[in-house]
Amino acid sequence: QVQLVESGGGLVQAGGSLRLSCAASGRTFNNYAMGWFRQAPGKEREFVAAIAWSGGNIHSYYGDSVKGRFTISGDSAKNTVYLQMNSVKPEDTAVYYCVANGVYGSTYWADFASWGQGTQVTVSS
Repeated sequence: QVQLVESGGGLVQAGGSLRLSCAASGRTFNNYAMGWFRQAPGKEREFVAAIAWSGGNIHSYYGDSVKGRFTISGDSAKNTVYLQMNSVKPEDTAVYYCVANGVYGSTYWADFASWGQGTQVTVSS
């Protein structure tokens, strides 16, 4: 069983920055993706970003709405991932969920087996 603990959420002004962290404990699988989804009130879950480590290389990909503004990084030895959020917009307001044990390349929420409790990010205009 995997436990994912997010931190770093909060209130930020539009145009500002925020950094989310996620620490995983328990059984995570090498070569599977870790990453982030988000869900705003009344909206479906949205893929944000994912990262995977394979053969000494790091691979990452992003949802279209955050490309060029958000950066995912991590430490595979520590099972920790980060999401650096820059130039945030009010539409980035959502609960952000850390995910693990995912199918790399997928943006579908059901392809990620482990989920954290979520952390609220609110962007004021």
